[in-house]
Amino acid sequence: MKKTKKLLVLLLSLTVLASLFTACKSNNDTTDNSATTPTTAAEGNTPAGTARSLDEIKESGKVIIGVFSDKKPFGYVDENGDYQGYDVYFGNRIAKDLGVEVEYVAVDPASRVEYLETAKVDIILANFTVTAERAEKVDFALPYMKVSLGVVSPDGALITDAEQLKGKTLIIAKGTTAETYFTENYPDVKLLKFDQYADAYSALLDGRGDAFSTDNTEVLAWAIENKGFTVGIESLGSLDSIAPAVQKGNTELLTWINDEIKALGEEQFFHANYAETLAPVYGDAASPDSLVVEGGVIE
Repeated sequence: MKKTKKLLVLLLSLTVLASLFTACKSNNDTTDNSATTPTTAAEGNTPAGTARSLDEIKESGKVIIGVFSDKKPFGYVDENGDYQGYDVYFGNRIAKDLGVEVEYVAVDPASRVEYLETAKVDIILANFTVTAERAEKVDFALPYMKVSLGVVSPDGALITDAEQLKGKTLIIAKGTTAETYFTENYPDVKLLKFDQYADAYSALLDGRGDAFSTDNTEVLAWAIENKGFTVGIESLGSLDSIAPAVQKGNTELLTWINDEIKALGEEQFFHANYAETLAPVYGDAASPDSLVVEGGVIE
């Protein structure tokens, strides 16, 4: 009996020691893995959240740019799966002058700041309106476009004044200046919010809202291609500017982009961009000077 008790005590002691050894080994393994496998950013071994420098972008041979994939004619994917539009035309030139390839990453309106903060992209060119709130989180370069809000609605129930929207449903995309403007100035307007522009326009076509508001340049282009809808409010709120953005504090890349915009202005690059990407859509409905900003100077 005594031998049996001693055997049980011995086995229990060995079990406890084995458990302690396993726990220690597991903890050591976890520490080793986290030390040897760092989280990476958009590319390379830069810690996630840290923007790549200008030299790192050049050395990698690729610049990563965030654009829209569903906001024609500024950033969209065509029938061949290729990115096209006013912002993409500019992005292609940036890559060329950097001497690198370009990788486009589709972003939603509400994700633009986050994609820069987490270094998922190097630059945002997704029709990004400059605001004081956004400027606290990202660094904006010089503008290359000017814009205000517009409102598109069905011809049969055309909205020509924002006051007409009170008690009605306005479709907007999350994270846009339209969301901010109507939230602050027209709290009586019911906002139907979507992440994607494509979903917002589908809601308008399906009659789930009375109107849709976003940049006037964009709703004008959409109304031209969709009969039965008209931009009844062509300019709402303040005249704003559209500019590239980089991660906060990425001064070297920001300076390069500013110099690039100034140099492109000397060759009237953005007017050429307009002629190539926007004129076929707008025709006589808009003029280049109403939208284009050359050399980063709004006139």
